[in-house]
Amino acid sequence: MVAIVDVRRLTPRTDAVLADPRLAAAEQRLGRAIVLAAVRQAQDRARTGEIAAAAVADAAAGALPPLAATVTRVINATGVLLHTNLGRAPLSAAAREALTAAAGCTDLEFDLATGQRGPRGRGMLIALAAAVPAAEAVHVVNNNAAALVLTATALAAGREIVVSRGELIEIGDGFRLPDLIESTGARIKEVGTTNRTTVADYAAAVGPQTAFVLKVHPSNYRIEGFTASASVAELSGLSVPVVGDIGSGLLAPHPLLPAEPDASSWLRAGAALVTASGDKLLGGPQAGLLLGQAELVARLARHPLARALRVDKLTVAALEATLAGPRPPVADSLTVSQAELGSRARQIADRLSTVDAKVELSDAAVGGGGAPGQRLPSAAVSLPAELAATMRCGAAVRNDSVPAVVGRVENGRLLLDLRAVAPADDELLIAAVMAAAG
Repeated sequence: MVAIVDVRRLTPRTDAVLADPRLAAAEQRLGRAIVLAAVRQAQDRARTGEIAAAAVADAAAGALPPLAATVTRVINATGVLLHTNLGRAPLSAAAREALTAAAGCTDLEFDLATGQRGPRGRGMLIALAAAVPAAEAVHVVNNNAAALVLTATALAAGREIVVSRGELIEIGDGFRLPDLIESTGARIKEVGTTNRTTVADYAAAVGPQTAFVLKVHPSNYRIEGFTASASVAELSGLSVPVVGDIGSGLLAPHPLLPAEPDASSWLRAGAALVTASGDKLLGGPQAGLLLGQAELVARLARHPLARALRVDKLTVAALEATLAGPRPPVADSLTVSQAELGSRARQIADRLSTVDAKVELSDAAVGGGGAPGQRLPSAAVSLPAELAATMRCGAAVRNDSVPAVVGRVENGRLLLDLRAVAPADDELLIAAVMAAAG
């Protein structure tokens, strides 16, 4: 007599698998739902005969994600310092420590000395004011678009904002400046042409319905040739306030970026208000910075919309640490020399001699709408292009053995540009290449 055993009956019960010490510990770290999903997936594999019934617990433990969130750590080897799709500026160690401290209960709006309610984010605002002495007052919202929306709503709802036609930009992912402004109830009054707008054009457009003149840094493109534009200093002589949107978040002039506008210079030139991003050249978390005349900033901070746009405790902590702490990674990435990058690339390539690794000089970019067209001489490790996908999402990345690595493919080769890669990550980069190469 031959007994036929249904393998599905051999699949261990869910409670028995969950009792495995590895899975019990993971449930405390990741939550029951994530662990249960891994167990059920492993049970299904056993029922179809893909794995042995005795291997269910092992398979479930091996399929668990490293975090309860779906974010994956990425080494940015694209050569774009502020890559929007990769989260823009990486935070400094000081900002990361501040995030951890702020993750629990903090004195966000509490005065520990008096036991009473205190001003929200006071330390952050003090640090921002110290970084931009030209600003009479400062305020922070959740991104630069929000800063512009709050400004237009509070100062120009039902009135006109005068803008050059050459500065009515699209800021990414289909979001266009005119749509953003008009959503606030303000009206745009276009002046000049795409390539030439003079101070006389603005002066002719200013009238009783004008709330302010908006000067926008185009940020992600350049117009060259027969061009003309009015400076902030020229516009400040008009009878209405000048609001400047510098976008990239440069707070003071930078010697390597002479054409990039900065908040301090525009304020000293007469801008009544400047808006900027926190997660670009400043090197901090996503935030919208409002800097300028005390009366205008106070109006914005008191507006009901400011409550909806305010930053949370994590941003407060990370932004203060970025402003008051050591240089953020983006500052180091911007100033490192090509010679140093080339030396690192040669050392990495020597370690990867079995993977057809070479050294190539390359050009990096600021990205994130900063310094369009600015060339940053760099160096890269050149690899076979077929490694690109595996380094982004191969098995070693999925099981968290190595971080994902994103480079760029040029002329049939994968270039791992080192300008945005921290030297401390070189060993991880080597491990990721070796894992992808098998």
